[in-house]
Amino acid sequence: MPTIVREGPYRVYFFSHEGNEPAHVHVYHDGKVAKIWLSNLAVAANYGFAAHELNTIIKLVRAHRDELLRAWDGYFGPTSR
Repeated sequence: MPTIVREGPYRVYFFSHEGNEPAHVHVYHDGKVAKIWLSNLAVAANYGFAAHELNTIIKLVRAHRDELLRAWDGYFGPTSR
């Protein structure tokens, strides 16, 4: 699972076997995980984060969205989105 961004307490990554899904990332911190779609920055899944922390995570993903999409395309190919 390639880690793309580490910022503050958050690790942003994707799984190498999920190229069959739309572009997304997982964000991990202290045993909690959220899945964020890169197309619209919507929360696809949340396991443990409070609402205010999800807002912080969405801002983080938004700030790195271009980098995250380049990493996704570089790994899975641009047609996988």
